Amino acid sequence: MKVIPAIDLMNGQVVRLYKGDPKQKTVYSNDPVEIAKKWEANGADMLHIVDLDATLGIGSNLEIIKNILKEITIPVEVAGGLRDESLILDIIKISNRIVIGTLAFKNKELLKKLFLSLGSEKIVISVDHIDGEIVIHGWQDKTEIKLIDSIKEFLEMGFTEFLLTNVSKDGTMEGPDLKFLEQACKLEKINVIASGGISNIDDVKDVKEKNAFGVILGKALYENKITVEEVKKIS
Repeated sequence: MKVIPAIDLMNGQVVRLYKGDPKQKTVYSNDPVEIAKKWEANGADMLHIVDLDATLGIGSNLEIIKNILKEITIPVEVAGGLRDESLILDIIKISNRIVIGTLAFKNKELLKKLFLSLGSEKIVISVDHIDGEIVIHGWQDKTEIKLIDSIKEFLEMGFTEFLLTNVSKDGTMEGPDLKFLEQACKLEKINVIASGGISNIDDVKDVKEKNAFGVILGKALYENKITVEEVKKIS
């Protein structure tokens, strides 16, 4: 199982939000590059970098992301506000994978085009949900799309990589959403990265038991409730 620390960027700072609410923000560092180097040195398999300003449509941390990518050698997936074809193609030139959420649900034709040009391994579909219902636009807009139904549709299109986040768990350290994770991981030809709610090493063990491809480490990592090293030992 891949160990994947998250670096969420807002106004140039490394932050964590509570349930995706930008009004409930905790700042952990003013130096994202140093944080990235730290997680790499600690043994992370990959980094998950999120541009929250781009997600919310209020700005961009693209230059900072570029600076991070110049300084580290481990794989990086970039997420947040990737809803424009030219931006996506620019990002994929410098990162290993891109994470697409809103666009995947709003523009299937462009998604198919990206799939044909980039392939399945470079595109991660972000299936963010609240109680099994997909949410988009930085988790601000509800849809009536059912989580598992949407995953099945993307699988049929040829996609294999998914980031699964239960918004009501994210940033809470109240434990991961194992119910929907298990349902997703039971589908065929799928790699699911579990995100949200991790609070301790036992939570990570629970996620691994569901056959997750990877686990995102967020608030628990920044609050020193867990370390990359101890997660690596069981992954």
